[in-house]
Amino acid sequence: MFAESTALARVKPSATLAADAKGRALKAAGKDVISLAAGEPDFDTPDNIKEAAIKAIRDGKTKYTNVDGIPELKEAIVAKFKRENGLSYTPAQVNVSPGGKPVIFNAMIASLNPGDEVVIPAPYWVSYPDMVLLAGGEPRFVMTTAETGFKVQAADLEAAITPRTRWVLLNSPCNPSGAAYTRAELRAVADVLLRHPHVWILTDDMYEHLVFGDFEFSTIAQVEPKLYDRTLTMNGVSKAYAMTGWRIGYAAGPEPLIKAMAKVMSQTTSNPSSISQWAAVEALNGTQEFIKPNARLFEERRDLVVSMLNQAQGMHCPTPEGAFYVYPSVAGLIGKTAPSGKIIGSDEDFAVELLETEGVSVVFGAAFGLSPFFRISYATSNANLEDACQRIQRFCGSVK
Repeated sequence: MFAESTALARVKPSATLAADAKGRALKAAGKDVISLAAGEPDFDTPDNIKEAAIKAIRDGKTKYTNVDGIPELKEAIVAKFKRENGLSYTPAQVNVSPGGKPVIFNAMIASLNPGDEVVIPAPYWVSYPDMVLLAGGEPRFVMTTAETGFKVQAADLEAAITPRTRWVLLNSPCNPSGAAYTRAELRAVADVLLRHPHVWILTDDMYEHLVFGDFEFSTIAQVEPKLYDRTLTMNGVSKAYAMTGWRIGYAAGPEPLIKAMAKVMSQTTSNPSSISQWAAVEALNGTQEFIKPNARLFEERRDLVVSMLNQAQGMHCPTPEGAFYVYPSVAGLIGKTAPSGKIIGSDEDFAVELLETEGVSVVFGAAFGLSPFFRISYATSNANLEDACQRIQRFCGSVK
Protein backbone atom coordinates (compact mmCIF):
# COMPACT_ATOMS: atom_id res chain seq x y z
CA MET A 1 0.00 0.00 0.00
CA PHE A 2 1.27 3.46 -0.90
CA ALA A 3 2.17 5.79 1.97
CA GLU A 4 3.21 9.42 1.67
CA SER A 5 6.71 10.36 2.69
CA THR A 6 7.15 12.02 6.06
CA ALA A 7 8.13 15.24 4.28
CA LEU A 8 5.01 15.28 2.09
CA ALA A 9 2.76 14.40 5.02
CA ARG A 10 3.73 17.75 6.58
CA VAL A 11 2.06 19.78 3.83
CA LYS A 12 -1.47 20.47 2.60
CA PRO A 13 -2.77 20.68 -0.98
CA SER A 14 -3.13 24.23 -2.31
CA ALA A 15 -6.43 25.61 -0.98
CA THR A 16 -6.74 28.08 -3.86
CA LEU A 17 -6.37 25.38 -6.48
CA ALA A 18 -8.75 23.14 -4.54
CA ALA A 19 -11.42 25.87 -4.35
CA ASP A 20 -11.07 26.62 -8.05
CA ALA A 21 -11.26 22.90 -8.91
CA LYS A 22 -14.42 22.46 -6.81
CA GLY A 23 -16.08 25.39 -8.54
CA ARG A 24 -15.12 24.01 -11.96
CA ALA A 25 -16.47 20.58 -11.06
CA LEU A 26 -19.82 22.01 -9.94
CA LYS A 27 -20.00 24.10 -13.11
CA ALA A 28 -19.25 21.04 -15.25
CA ALA A 29 -22.07 19.22 -13.43
CA GLY A 30 -24.49 21.93 -14.56
CA LYS A 31 -24.57 24.21 -11.50
CA ASP A 32 -24.56 27.97 -12.11
CA VAL A 33 -21.20 28.87 -10.56
CA ILE A 34 -19.15 32.06 -10.66
CA SER A 35 -15.58 31.29 -9.61
CA LEU A 36 -13.69 34.08 -7.89
CA ALA A 37 -11.10 31.65 -6.52
CA ALA A 38 -8.29 31.59 -9.09
CA GLY A 39 -5.60 34.27 -9.17
CA GLU A 40 -5.36 34.57 -12.93
CA PRO A 41 -5.81 37.60 -15.21
CA ASP A 42 -8.73 37.18 -17.59
CA PHE A 43 -6.87 39.09 -20.33
CA ASP A 44 -5.25 37.17 -23.17
CA THR A 45 -1.47 37.12 -23.62
CA PRO A 46 -0.56 40.09 -25.88
CA ASP A 47 -0.10 39.26 -29.57
CA ASN A 48 3.54 40.38 -29.78
CA ILE A 49 4.43 37.84 -27.08
CA LYS A 50 2.51 35.07 -28.85
CA GLU A 51 4.24 35.88 -32.12
CA ALA A 52 7.66 35.71 -30.45
CA ALA A 53 6.81 32.20 -29.24
CA ILE A 54 5.59 31.13 -32.68
CA LYS A 55 8.78 32.50 -34.24
CA ALA A 56 10.87 30.59 -31.70
CA ILE A 57 9.11 27.36 -32.70
CA ARG A 58 9.60 28.05 -36.41
CA ASP A 59 13.26 28.93 -35.82
CA GLY A 60 13.81 25.57 -34.13
CA LYS A 61 14.43 26.96 -30.65
CA THR A 62 12.88 23.84 -29.18
CA LYS A 63 15.89 22.15 -27.56
CA TYR A 64 17.23 22.04 -24.02
CA THR A 65 18.59 25.36 -22.80
CA ASN A 66 20.85 26.36 -19.94
CA VAL A 67 19.32 24.93 -16.77
CA ASP A 68 18.33 28.30 -15.28
CA GLY A 69 17.63 30.36 -18.36
CA ILE A 70 18.83 31.42 -21.80
CA PRO A 71 21.36 34.29 -21.91
CA GLU A 72 18.92 36.49 -23.84
CA LEU A 73 16.27 36.21 -21.12
CA LYS A 74 18.78 36.79 -18.35
CA GLU A 75 19.92 39.96 -20.13
CA ALA A 76 16.28 41.09 -20.45
CA ILE A 77 15.78 40.50 -16.72
CA VAL A 78 18.95 42.44 -15.87
CA ALA A 79 17.65 45.33 -17.99
CA LYS A 80 14.20 45.15 -16.35
CA PHE A 81 15.61 45.35 -12.81
CA LYS A 82 17.79 48.32 -13.78
CA ARG A 83 15.05 50.14 -15.71
CA GLU A 84 12.17 49.64 -13.29
CA ASN A 85 13.77 49.09 -9.89
CA GLY A 86 17.15 50.78 -10.02
CA LEU A 87 18.86 47.49 -9.15
CA SER A 88 22.09 46.41 -10.85
CA TYR A 89 22.65 42.70 -11.43
CA THR A 90 24.76 40.60 -13.78
CA PRO A 91 23.36 37.64 -15.71
CA ALA A 92 25.22 35.34 -13.30
CA GLN A 93 22.99 36.72 -10.52
CA VAL A 94 19.76 35.78 -12.34
CA ASN A 95 17.66 32.64 -12.09
CA VAL A 96 14.86 31.69 -14.49
CA SER A 97 12.52 28.93 -13.30
CA PRO A 98 9.34 27.26 -14.62
CA GLY A 99 7.09 29.60 -12.63
CA GLY A 100 7.26 31.72 -9.51
CA LYS A 101 6.64 28.78 -7.16
CA PRO A 102 9.82 26.94 -8.26
CA VAL A 103 11.89 30.10 -7.69
CA ILE A 104 10.80 30.14 -4.04
CA PHE A 105 10.93 26.37 -3.60
CA ASN A 106 14.41 26.11 -5.12
CA ALA A 107 15.69 28.91 -2.89
CA MET A 108 14.30 27.13 0.18
CA ILE A 109 15.71 23.72 -0.84
CA ALA A 110 19.08 25.32 -1.59
CA SER A 111 19.39 27.11 1.75
CA LEU A 112 17.36 25.54 4.58
CA ASN A 113 18.59 23.02 7.11
CA PRO A 114 16.28 21.14 9.49
CA GLY A 115 14.98 23.53 12.13
CA ASP A 116 15.78 26.70 10.20
CA GLU A 117 12.94 29.21 10.48
CA VAL A 118 11.28 31.34 7.81
CA VAL A 119 9.29 34.34 9.01
CA ILE A 120 6.07 34.78 7.02
CA PRO A 121 3.58 37.62 7.60
CA ALA A 122 -0.05 36.47 7.63
CA PRO A 123 -2.18 36.55 5.60
CA TYR A 124 0.18 34.82 3.19
CA TRP A 125 0.02 33.10 -0.17
CA VAL A 126 -1.04 29.54 0.61
CA SER A 127 2.11 27.93 -0.84
CA TYR A 128 4.72 29.74 1.26
CA PRO A 129 4.56 27.70 4.48
CA ASP A 130 4.21 24.37 2.73
CA MET A 131 7.24 25.01 0.53
CA VAL A 132 9.21 25.82 3.69
CA LEU A 133 8.00 22.59 5.30
CA LEU A 134 8.90 20.51 2.23
CA ALA A 135 12.39 21.99 2.35
CA GLY A 136 12.77 20.92 5.98
CA GLY A 137 12.32 24.36 7.52
CA GLU A 138 9.82 25.72 10.01
CA PRO A 139 7.44 28.56 9.09
CA ARG A 140 7.08 31.20 11.80
CA PHE A 141 4.04 33.42 11.31
CA VAL A 142 3.65 37.09 12.14
CA MET A 143 0.02 38.16 12.33
CA THR A 144 -1.16 41.42 10.77
CA THR A 145 -4.51 43.15 11.11
CA ALA A 146 -6.97 44.92 8.85
CA GLU A 147 -6.39 48.03 10.97
CA THR A 148 -2.71 48.11 9.91
CA GLY A 149 -3.61 47.37 6.28
CA PHE A 150 -2.49 43.73 6.61
CA LYS A 151 1.14 44.89 6.73
CA VAL A 152 3.73 43.55 9.16
CA GLN A 153 4.72 46.02 11.87
CA ALA A 154 8.37 46.53 12.76
CA ALA A 155 7.96 45.53 16.43
CA ASP A 156 6.14 42.31 15.50
CA LEU A 157 8.80 41.41 12.93
CA GLU A 158 11.54 42.08 15.48
CA ALA A 159 9.84 39.79 17.98
CA ALA A 160 9.54 36.95 15.45
CA ILE A 161 13.23 36.84 14.49
CA THR A 162 15.36 34.33 16.38
CA PRO A 163 18.91 32.99 15.99
CA ARG A 164 17.37 30.20 13.88
CA THR A 165 15.70 32.58 11.41
CA ARG A 166 17.11 32.04 7.92
CA TRP A 167 14.66 34.03 5.80
CA VAL A 168 11.97 36.69 6.00
CA LEU A 169 9.45 36.36 3.18
CA LEU A 170 7.80 39.58 1.96
CA ASN A 171 5.04 39.88 -0.65
CA SER A 172 3.99 43.30 -1.95
CA PRO A 173 1.42 43.77 -3.40
CA CYS A 174 0.18 40.84 -1.39
CA ASN A 175 -1.77 37.76 -2.32
CA PRO A 176 -4.38 37.47 -0.70
CA SER A 177 -4.91 40.95 0.80
CA GLY A 178 -3.79 43.25 -2.02
CA ALA A 179 -1.80 45.21 0.56
CA ALA A 180 1.25 47.02 -0.83
CA TYR A 181 4.05 48.48 1.27
CA THR A 182 4.96 52.12 0.78
CA ARG A 183 8.60 53.10 0.69
CA ALA A 184 8.32 54.35 4.30
CA GLU A 185 6.78 51.06 5.42
CA LEU A 186 9.57 49.10 3.74
CA ARG A 187 12.07 51.45 5.40
CA ALA A 188 10.74 50.40 8.82
CA VAL A 189 11.02 46.71 7.87
CA ALA A 190 14.54 47.26 6.52
CA ASP A 191 15.65 48.90 9.76
CA VAL A 192 14.69 45.73 11.63
CA LEU A 193 16.49 43.50 9.14
CA LEU A 194 19.66 45.58 9.32
CA ARG A 195 19.90 44.60 13.00
CA HIS A 196 19.87 40.89 12.08
CA PRO A 197 22.65 40.24 9.55
CA HIS A 198 22.09 36.45 9.62
CA VAL A 199 18.60 36.85 8.09
CA TRP A 200 18.04 36.75 4.33
CA ILE A 201 15.08 38.33 2.57
CA LEU A 202 12.97 36.87 -0.23
CA THR A 203 10.70 39.50 -1.71
CA ASP A 204 7.90 38.28 -3.97
CA ASP A 205 7.15 41.18 -6.32
CA MET A 206 4.91 39.23 -8.73
CA TYR A 207 2.17 41.91 -8.62
CA GLU A 208 4.56 44.85 -9.00
CA HIS A 209 2.74 46.42 -11.95
CA LEU A 210 -0.75 46.05 -10.47
CA VAL A 211 -0.83 49.06 -8.13
CA PHE A 212 -3.53 51.71 -8.10
CA GLY A 213 -4.00 55.45 -7.87
CA ASP A 214 -0.80 57.33 -7.12
CA PHE A 215 0.82 54.40 -5.27
CA GLU A 216 4.50 54.00 -6.20
CA PHE A 217 5.95 50.50 -6.03
CA SER A 218 9.28 49.92 -4.27
CA THR A 219 11.23 46.76 -3.50
CA ILE A 220 13.31 46.33 -0.37
CA ALA A 221 16.81 46.10 -1.90
CA GLN A 222 16.01 49.37 -3.67
CA VAL A 223 14.92 51.03 -0.42
CA GLU A 224 17.93 49.75 1.56
CA PRO A 225 20.99 48.95 -0.58
CA LYS A 226 22.77 47.45 2.46
CA LEU A 227 20.34 44.51 2.19
CA TYR A 228 21.24 43.87 -1.48
CA ASP A 229 23.77 41.12 -0.65
CA ARG A 230 21.19 39.03 1.24
CA THR A 231 18.03 39.69 -0.77
CA LEU A 232 16.49 37.48 -3.44
CA THR A 233 14.19 39.69 -5.52
CA MET A 234 11.58 37.52 -7.23
CA ASN A 235 9.18 38.37 -10.04
CA GLY A 236 7.66 36.80 -13.15
CA VAL A 237 5.59 37.32 -16.27
CA SER A 238 2.39 35.60 -15.11
CA LYS A 239 0.35 38.53 -13.80
CA ALA A 240 1.43 41.72 -15.57
CA TYR A 241 1.72 40.01 -18.96
CA ALA A 242 -1.21 37.56 -18.61
CA MET A 243 1.14 34.60 -19.04
CA THR A 244 0.10 32.29 -16.19
CA GLY A 245 0.19 29.15 -18.32
CA TRP A 246 3.58 29.94 -19.84
CA ARG A 247 5.25 29.19 -16.48
CA ILE A 248 8.14 31.64 -16.24
CA GLY A 249 9.30 33.08 -12.94
CA TYR A 250 12.62 34.76 -12.29
CA ALA A 251 14.75 36.20 -9.53
CA ALA A 252 18.01 38.01 -8.95
CA GLY A 253 20.27 37.84 -5.93
CA PRO A 254 23.70 36.86 -4.64
CA GLU A 255 25.59 34.66 -7.09
CA PRO A 256 26.28 31.77 -4.64
CA LEU A 257 22.54 31.43 -3.97
CA ILE A 258 21.73 31.59 -7.70
CA LYS A 259 24.29 28.85 -8.39
CA ALA A 260 22.79 26.70 -5.63
CA MET A 261 19.30 27.14 -7.09
CA ALA A 262 20.59 26.09 -10.51
CA LYS A 263 22.10 23.00 -8.88
CA VAL A 264 18.64 22.08 -7.55
CA MET A 265 17.13 22.58 -11.01
CA SER A 266 19.82 20.44 -12.62
CA GLN A 267 18.46 17.44 -10.73
CA THR A 268 14.75 18.29 -10.79
CA THR A 269 13.03 20.34 -13.49
CA SER A 270 16.02 21.13 -15.71
CA ASN A 271 15.32 24.21 -17.84
CA PRO A 272 12.02 26.07 -18.20
CA SER A 273 10.27 25.67 -21.56
CA SER A 274 12.48 27.08 -24.29
CA ILE A 275 9.44 28.52 -26.11
CA SER A 276 8.16 30.24 -22.97
CA GLN A 277 11.60 31.75 -22.37
CA TRP A 278 11.64 33.37 -25.81
CA ALA A 279 8.12 34.67 -25.21
CA ALA A 280 9.31 36.16 -21.91
CA VAL A 281 12.20 37.92 -23.69
CA GLU A 282 9.63 39.71 -25.82
CA ALA A 283 7.43 40.41 -22.80
CA LEU A 284 10.23 42.19 -20.95
CA ASN A 285 11.90 43.87 -23.95
CA GLY A 286 8.81 44.63 -26.03
CA THR A 287 6.05 47.19 -25.62
CA GLN A 288 4.82 47.80 -22.09
CA GLU A 289 1.94 50.04 -23.21
CA PHE A 290 -0.84 47.64 -22.20
CA ILE A 291 0.26 47.31 -18.56
CA LYS A 292 -1.12 50.59 -17.21
CA PRO A 293 -4.49 50.33 -19.02
CA ASN A 294 -4.87 46.80 -17.64
CA ALA A 295 -4.06 48.05 -14.15
CA ARG A 296 -6.71 50.77 -14.51
CA LEU A 297 -9.29 48.11 -15.42
CA PHE A 298 -8.34 46.14 -12.32
CA GLU A 299 -8.63 49.31 -10.25
CA GLU A 300 -12.18 49.88 -11.55
CA ARG A 301 -13.05 46.29 -10.66
CA ARG A 302 -11.55 46.71 -7.20
CA ASP A 303 -13.70 49.77 -6.57
CA LEU A 304 -16.82 47.96 -7.78
CA VAL A 305 -16.21 44.92 -5.57
CA VAL A 306 -15.24 46.89 -2.46
CA SER A 307 -18.34 49.08 -2.79
CA MET A 308 -20.73 46.17 -3.27
CA LEU A 309 -19.24 43.98 -0.53
CA ASN A 310 -19.40 46.82 1.97
CA GLN A 311 -23.14 46.94 1.29
CA ALA A 312 -23.47 43.29 2.34
CA GLN A 313 -24.83 42.61 5.82
CA GLY A 314 -22.16 41.59 8.35
CA MET A 315 -19.24 42.17 6.01
CA HIS A 316 -16.39 44.70 5.93
CA CYS A 317 -14.05 44.96 2.94
CA PRO A 318 -10.87 47.09 3.16
CA THR A 319 -9.62 48.84 0.00
CA PRO A 320 -6.30 47.32 -1.11
CA GLU A 321 -3.49 49.15 -2.89
CA GLY A 322 -2.72 46.52 -5.53
CA ALA A 323 -2.88 43.00 -7.02
CA PHE A 324 -6.39 41.79 -7.98
CA TYR A 325 -7.71 40.52 -4.67
CA VAL A 326 -9.83 41.77 -1.82
CA TYR A 327 -9.81 40.22 1.65
CA PRO A 328 -13.13 40.99 3.36
CA SER A 329 -13.97 40.22 6.98
CA VAL A 330 -16.95 38.01 7.77
CA ALA A 331 -16.69 38.52 11.54
CA GLY A 332 -20.25 39.85 11.52
CA LEU A 333 -21.56 36.52 10.17
CA ILE A 334 -19.75 34.09 12.47
CA GLY A 335 -22.15 32.24 14.76
CA LYS A 336 -25.18 32.95 12.58
CA THR A 337 -27.32 30.46 10.67
CA ALA A 338 -27.03 30.00 6.89
CA PRO A 339 -30.11 29.38 4.69
CA SER A 340 -29.27 25.65 4.84
CA GLY A 341 -29.80 25.73 8.59
CA LYS A 342 -26.12 25.19 9.31
CA ILE A 343 -24.24 27.44 11.73
CA ILE A 344 -21.45 29.54 10.19
CA GLY A 345 -18.70 28.77 12.67
CA SER A 346 -15.70 29.82 10.56
CA ASP A 347 -14.70 31.53 7.33
CA GLU A 348 -14.42 28.05 5.78
CA ASP A 349 -18.06 27.39 6.70
CA PHE A 350 -18.95 30.72 5.09
CA ALA A 351 -17.18 29.79 1.83
CA VAL A 352 -18.81 26.35 1.70
CA GLU A 353 -22.31 27.72 2.36
CA LEU A 354 -21.86 30.55 -0.15
CA LEU A 355 -20.85 28.10 -2.88
CA GLU A 356 -23.66 25.66 -2.15
CA THR A 357 -26.36 28.31 -1.71
CA GLU A 358 -25.45 30.95 -4.28
CA GLY A 359 -22.87 29.29 -6.53
CA VAL A 360 -20.04 31.74 -5.77
CA SER A 361 -16.61 30.15 -5.30
CA VAL A 362 -14.17 31.99 -3.01
CA VAL A 363 -11.21 30.93 -0.85
CA PHE A 364 -11.63 30.93 2.93
CA GLY A 365 -9.24 33.01 5.03
CA ALA A 366 -7.86 30.22 7.22
CA ALA A 367 -6.06 28.92 4.13
CA PHE A 368 -4.05 32.16 4.16
CA GLY A 369 -3.40 32.05 7.88
CA LEU A 370 -5.72 34.84 9.04
CA SER A 371 -9.40 34.52 9.95
CA PRO A 372 -12.27 35.35 9.78
CA PHE A 373 -11.77 36.60 6.21
CA PHE A 374 -12.06 35.27 2.67
CA ARG A 375 -10.35 36.06 -0.61
CA ILE A 376 -11.98 37.17 -3.81
CA SER A 377 -10.06 37.42 -7.07
CA TYR A 378 -11.63 40.15 -9.18
CA ALA A 379 -9.72 39.11 -12.30
CA THR A 380 -12.93 38.57 -14.23
CA SER A 381 -15.51 40.66 -16.09
CA ASN A 382 -17.53 43.46 -14.47
CA ALA A 383 -20.69 41.54 -15.31
CA ASN A 384 -19.45 38.46 -13.43
CA LEU A 385 -18.34 40.60 -10.50
CA GLU A 386 -21.67 42.42 -10.25
CA ASP A 387 -23.57 39.15 -10.41
CA ALA A 388 -21.31 37.50 -7.83
CA CYS A 389 -21.47 40.45 -5.44
CA GLN A 390 -25.26 40.57 -5.72
CA ARG A 391 -25.33 36.86 -4.81
CA ILE A 392 -23.05 37.52 -1.85
CA GLN A 393 -25.30 40.37 -0.71
CA ARG A 394 -28.31 38.08 -1.04
CA PHE A 395 -26.59 35.32 0.93
CA CYS A 396 -25.54 37.68 3.71
CA GLY A 397 -29.04 39.12 3.86
CA SER A 398 -30.52 35.64 4.29
CA VAL A 399 -28.23 34.72 7.22
CA LYS A 400 -30.10 34.75 10.55
